[in-house]
Amino acid sequence: MSTNNRSGVFIGGLMLGATIGALTGLLAAPRTGRETRKILKKSADALPELAEDLSTTVQIQADRLSTSAMKNWDETLDRLRDAIASGIDATVRESQVLKQKSAQENRSAASVQLENSDSRTSHLDRP
Repeated sequence: MSTNNRSGVFIGGLMLGATIGALTGLLAAPRTGRETRKILKKSADALPELAEDLSTTVQIQADRLSTSAMKNWDETLDRLRDAIASGIDATVRESQVLKQKSAQENRSAASVQLENSDSRTSHLDRP
């Protein structure tokens, strides 16, 4: 989990915890019913703004996470392309080496055959 995502989760949790704590404190406080209702109304009126702030924070964190994921995906694709290109280059080089070895072996085999045919002809030429 990234630092930005952790801080967004922390801020959201902090805001939610503060709201729950404030409501619990109001309900447990030794005030008259009228005072408590007035405070609860103010808190309730502030909840939409708090929810909007929380929603904005979550959206910002989601955008950052999305951007980070896309960057990581792009970097992974770049590394994959590089690996494929390196593999193709290595295959071409190895193919050339094998062709050279094969050609060299064919020349050696032809040379041996030529020597063998020369030695047979020289046996036939002798009286």
